[in-house]
Amino acid sequence: MAPPANMSKLSILVVEDEPLAQKVMAGRLPGHAIDFASDAKTARQMLQKGNHNLCFIDLKLGRKDDCSGLNLIPLAASKKVYTVVMTGHDSEEHVEKAYALGCDDFYAKGNEGDNVKAVLARYFHKRAAPQNGKLFKECFITEDPETHAGIRQALQYAPSDLPILILGPSGTGKTSLAKVLHDHSNRPGKFVAINCSAYTEDLLEAELFGCRRGAFTGAAENRKGVLLLADQGTLFLDEIGSMSLNMQAKLLKAIEEKSFFPLGSESPETSHFRIISATLEDIQSLVKTGRLRFDFFQRLHGLTIRLKPLARRRCDIFPLLSFFTRGGRRFSFSAQAKELLLQHDWPGNIRELKKLVDLLEAGGEGQVGAEAVQKLLNTLSIEEGEGFITEEQYRFARQEGLEKAVRRFLDAVIQRNLAENKGKIRKVLADLKVSTRLLYRSLKRGGHPPGSPNGSD
Repeated sequence: MAPPANMSKLSILVVEDEPLAQKVMAGRLPGHAIDFASDAKTARQMLQKGNHNLCFIDLKLGRKDDCSGLNLIPLAASKKVYTVVMTGHDSEEHVEKAYALGCDDFYAKGNEGDNVKAVLARYFHKRAAPQNGKLFKECFITEDPETHAGIRQALQYAPSDLPILILGPSGTGKTSLAKVLHDHSNRPGKFVAINCSAYTEDLLEAELFGCRRGAFTGAAENRKGVLLLADQGTLFLDEIGSMSLNMQAKLLKAIEEKSFFPLGSESPETSHFRIISATLEDIQSLVKTGRLRFDFFQRLHGLTIRLKPLARRRCDIFPLLSFFTRGGRRFSFSAQAKELLLQHDWPGNIRELKKLVDLLEAGGEGQVGAEAVQKLLNTLSIEEGEGFITEEQYRFARQEGLEKAVRRFLDAVIQRNLAENKGKIRKVLADLKVSTRLLYRSLKRGGHPPGSPNGSD
């Protein structure tokens, strides 16, 4: 594996007494400066004199001492060398002892290609970790401790192939977070995003898999699909809940096999991509109501991150305002204006806040008072609520029918209110002013029949 484009060539020491194994390791580390040591004495001398970034240590060096490789770990750790133990005879005792002595990584021999690739990814990720202080000030703006913790946890898995599912209301930064995770993955391929709700089923299939000229009316030329464009990179699937069951089955097959047929082609394409997906809907409800295949869901949710709405992380309002105006026109808000911004519910979340900044930059004074803020918030409220539907809801209604769209909206509102009221049925009935019959029908569709723990007081 060659080093990522943004990383320098590494100095690596491989402590291995088998000539064939040395040759295998050399083939797995192209582009790096590699030193080899066949015994512990030579390795110790090289560690003392050298300035290595990584050190791969075979656990068994020679026949006299099958644990002699362990004795090198404290020296390597003291020299700040990322230390990796590799062995063909591992045991729990050896694993525990190696980590106790200060090694950074441990793997069993036999699959050097994947193992070495994974080690390098973890090393580069760890080396980049000190830069993460800039993350929450430049890439994903937040001062909320809970959001910090969730994103930091996700960053630990950024270099892996583990799929990640991001949940949260519209406008909370799901696409931005997916891009951050890709940027920290050291993948040489591109970040490719697609909003599944923006296409009919036929058009979505063409966008995902690509097509050959003449495959359907309007296909005037060969087109690459996003699956191929994301080769060696990240494929971000936004609004997966809007994808049909048929399309879920086709995409599941492509994810599992890493190959697919473009529309109108008899030759398969291959692509090795990492999946990050997102939805603003209740994911459990999607599965329980049959709108999301369980096997497809299993492929998408290796790690789940939940982004809170802006109304639940109000500490981010002014840091975001500063970020959106950085390098441009700045504003001074009166105390009353600041209070209005803090008390506003922000139904459009960060996207709504950005629209407010755009309106401020387009006109008005640099000193912003409460009256000006209230007027702009009222304008945004009309804009966000125009027709009482979002663009995604309108597309869904046109594709699936109005009756199904109304049911979907009703179920989503009830599920959210039920969660906010911790399952208290009487409170939901009072809040939403609905009949018991209508409520129980919705609960049944969502997999919470009357009398279930989530469907009673």
